[in-house]
Amino acid sequence: MIDMALWIALALFCAAILLNFYRAVVGPSLPDRILAVDTMYMNSIALIVLFGIWVNNKDYFEAALLIAMLGFVSTIAICKYLLRGDIIE
Repeated sequence: MIDMALWIALALFCAAILLNFYRAVVGPSLPDRILAVDTMYMNSIALIVLFGIWVNNKDYFEAALLIAMLGFVSTIAICKYLLRGDIIE
């Protein structure tokens, strides 16, 4: 039963990543594209965690945590650059 739920969740998160990729490419404005990329890395974190559950390995959870930290910092840096035109004051 858990295998079926994992397969369904993996398929839905893959579909979400494809839709986010479409929005990142076609997005009407730059903030829409940034939001799509931000959502895409969140979905990839969920995929990594689901794969870690599927193979029963704890290393994937650490990789997901590292990607989450890097994604947060990069999103803040991009937003700060858009607002001020400079990252470091």
